[in-house]
Amino acid sequence: MTSWTILTGGAGFIGSHLVDALLAENRPVLVIDRRANDRGNLAAHLGDPRLRLVSADIRAPLADPLASAMADVESVAAVVHLAAQIDVARSLDDPIGDAQDNLVGTLQVARLARALNTRLVFASSAAVYGVSEALPVVEEDAGWPPSPYGIHKLAAEMHLRVQARLPDKPLSAVSLRFFNVYGSRQDPRSHYAGVIARFVERALAGQPLEIFGDGQQTRDFIHVADVVQAVLAACERGPSDGTPINVGGGQEISIRELAERVVALTGSESPIVHLPALGGEVRRSRASVERSTTHLGVRPTIALDRGLREFAAWFAGLGMSASSST
Repeated sequence: MTSWTILTGGAGFIGSHLVDALLAENRPVLVIDRRANDRGNLAAHLGDPRLRLVSADIRAPLADPLASAMADVESVAAVVHLAAQIDVARSLDDPIGDAQDNLVGTLQVARLARALNTRLVFASSAAVYGVSEALPVVEEDAGWPPSPYGIHKLAAEMHLRVQARLPDKPLSAVSLRFFNVYGSRQDPRSHYAGVIARFVERALAGQPLEIFGDGQQTRDFIHVADVVQAVLAACERGPSDGTPINVGGGQEISIRELAERVVALTGSESPIVHLPALGGEVRRSRASVERSTTHLGVRPTIALDRGLREFAAWFAGLGMSASSST
């Protein structure tokens, strides 16, 4: 009997890389995405009978939209929930909309996983930590996020932990707290793109690299290939009681140093300019990766400089693979 993986947000940046990995292992996948008709990231797999695309809104019940696509699906190995509103600034402007996407949407996906009696892997965020005094941040440090985005991710985690403890039909769930993910297919023109994508695009075009604030804020970056390996591992092993697990690189770098590295690696002459600081930003961030190593058996494998070179090469159209040697 063939087991399917259900994946929300599968047409997006991280989701499409996960689709690649699942199909490479001959594991069929059903993608739920409001952008399912925008299939650019999944173009290589269109027509593959192991891939099914459903355009649906996760904020509403999912049973009816999935009924036809799942009519002959005998088994579901896991539900992976990646779909989200990920713009911190937008969450500050529209906290109700963010709650609908990131909290209500997660509850609807959890309802689906419970109905299917299968495991839920939830993509949470490092934004749940807020201002952390001690680094690296360990999973117990979560609390008082400075943005509605972080609040709703943390609230969603708490709901999953409650559902995992229900005496009647508990939900098997794990929350993966993604730090700053980067890699190919990340669109720098999107409002939600990461800083690496924006810096690389501007450096290659000879445009100024814009830093919000003094540039001394730090981030922990992890390559999308390493994130995919963590998600695949979490589908099969690890905690089932909603326990959160960091998925990060385990290193911090200042945004100013990041900009300087991008300029150097691309051979660009772009200037680095500073703009007013944004609200709701975390000052420092570095993940403890002990729990992901212990419970999932994975650790980051792609160093930042290698990842930056490969992303710049991909963006410039050279097609360097994330699996190429260092």
